[in-house]
Order: sequence, then C-alpha cells, then structure tokens
Amino acid sequence: MIEKISLNSLKFFYYVAQHGSVTLASQKLFVTQSAVSKQIKNLEDALGLILFDRVNKKLILTSNGSLLFACCQQVFARLDDCLVDLKNQQYEKKQLVLSCEPTISMKWLIPRLAEFNSLNYGFEIVLLTGGGIVDFQGKSIDIALRRNDFEWDKNIFHEKIIEEYIVAVRNTRTDQTNTLLLTSSRPHLWQHINKSKLVSSDILSYEHMVLEHFYLCIEGCLAGLGTAIVSIFMVEKEISHEFLELVHPPVADSSSYHLLSYYPFYEDERKVIFKNWLKIEMTRSKEQFMKNLQDKL
Repeated sequence: MIEKISLNSLKFFYYVAQHGSVTLASQKLFVTQSAVSKQIKNLEDALGLILFDRVNKKLILTSNGSLLFACCQQVFARLDDCLVDLKNQQYEKKQLVLSCEPTISMKWLIPRLAEFNSLNYGFEIVLLTGGGIVDFQGKSIDIALRRNDFEWDKNIFHEKIIEEYIVAVRNTRTDQTNTLLLTSSRPHLWQHINKSKLVSSDILSYEHMVLEHFYLCIEGCLAGLGTAIVSIFMVEKEISHEFLELVHPPVADSSSYHLLSYYPFYEDERKVIFKNWLKIEMTRSKEQFMKNLQDKL
C-alpha cells in the first residue's frame, strides 16, 4: 500500500491542509481544482483513511489528516531548507573570494579580472582588499594573496607565486626633490633596502615622507612630491605611458608573493585554476617589464 503513495500526492495534500481549500491549493500549485481533488482522493484510497471531513463545503482535517499534516510540515520544511542550501552552495561555487593587498589589487589585479572572467571558468573572483593576517573563516575568504613579510599560521596552506621586485621611480615632468616616498604598510622594507644597499647612495640620503599605502606613494610621485620605491607590479601602466621613469633598475627584495588558503588547494578546483592563472600572469608581467626595460637601454 505504501508503495502506491507518490510524493506528488503528499505535496497536494500538504497544500490543501495548509490553506484549508482546494481552490487556494490549486492556485499555489498552478494546476486545476479537479487535479488537486483527484490527488487527494488517490492518497485517501492508497492509505485507506479519510484525511478531510467535508463540512459545509469546507475541508476539516481528521485526526489522521492532522497527524499526516504534522509529518508533512517537518518533511517539506526540511526539503525547502535543503533546496535553499543547494542553491546557496551553487551560488557560492560561482564566487571565489580573494583577499589581496590594496595597491596590487588596484594596479595589477583589477585590470586583469575582466580577462580572467572572459576565460569562462564558471566562477568569478570577489575581491576584498587587506593585508597581513587573514581571517579566512570570519570573513568567508577562500584564498589570499600576500607577501611573506609576516608569519602566517603553520596550518595555513600556501604556494609561492613569484618573487617581489622593487624599483625607484620619479615623475618625468616635474622638478625633482630630495624626498623619498615610503609606505607604512611595509614598515620593514626601508630597513631591508638600507641594510642591503638595494638602491644608490644618493637615494639612501633622501628625506622620507611616509604615506599609508603604496598607491598614495605612486600618486604622490605622479604629483611631483618625490621619488617612490614601489613594486614593479604596481607601476606597469605609469612606466609604459612614461608618466614615471626608473631612477634605479628592478631588484629582488628577498620577499615573494604567496597564495594562501585555509584548506588544501586540491580540494577546490577553482583555487587550483586561479593559482595557475595567477602564476602565469605575474610571471608574464615580470618578464614583460624586464623586456621593456632592456629595450630602453
């Protein structure tokens, strides 16, 4: 007997019991009233029970009907929750949340995101800007691009993307000042440059102006405030359009960019796809920068 009962007939019963009306149930289900009535009769016949009393053209649940309705409420409510979860998971699978340092985001990554999206991998990058320690779970971050200038948790999965290269740049159209624009977002960078003598002695003697982010240093340099020390990945456009010129050639600063993840990369194909794309693009970007420099020499 139980095998004869269809989920469809239970659904029709659920709507009739919920609204107390065949008419309202048929409207909610987008079927005819006769279709609803037929499903209710089939269910009652299959169970051998009366589920509704017909009183003055109204449907009143019997005790058996009330018991079945209570069960249906639990089952269909759980089904609804399950379907919502499935839809949410599908939506989330279409978005990979990436945390990235602000200036690299603005100057390097964002100009390339349209190209990445055009490759139709089936997901898009949701970009959050930030630096330092990553709150993966608190901010629902999937992956993060960081330099290895701080210690991340030993349980964090990471993969090296590329070495960092820095350059000293200045405005090509304004009088030069003996001011060096530095960022407070990399407090140890100047110490490393000074200790390792990565730039010329005259630049080492400049007075310092400290700004909050590299993009402020770049804007300050464009405005003629002074010479800026920045990453090669941050000034591609400014160099290629000759808004800025190199005062000192690129040098590796002993740090590197890493992609971080709270879970293993191989568990999420999207992470592997983006990681591989990022490696290729940042390597290509570095090689193109060096080639353009050689062409100008």
